[in-house]
Amino acid sequence: MNIRMVRNALLWCVVMNYGLVLWWFLYFMVAHDWMHKFVGVWFHLTAEQFDTINFAGILFYKIAIFFFNIVPCIALCIVGRGQE
Repeated sequence: MNIRMVRNALLWCVVMNYGLVLWWFLYFMVAHDWMHKFVGVWFHLTAEQFDTINFAGILFYKIAIFFFNIVPCIALCIVGRGQE
């Protein structure tokens, strides 16, 4: 496995992960009330708490994508520049 293959794999991971974040955000915006009722069966959360938890989850996921996919991809672009 060479640097180009790993870099391409990381780029595909970025695309898939951002697709998942976009799906989560759109689902959260469109089906907010249904999701709150569905989760409310197990956890008694106010609407504000539910929104905060979802926002924090989306933010954490985006930061994780940045640090675990985008930063290594940039590092591989820098390191592999002379090898191509």
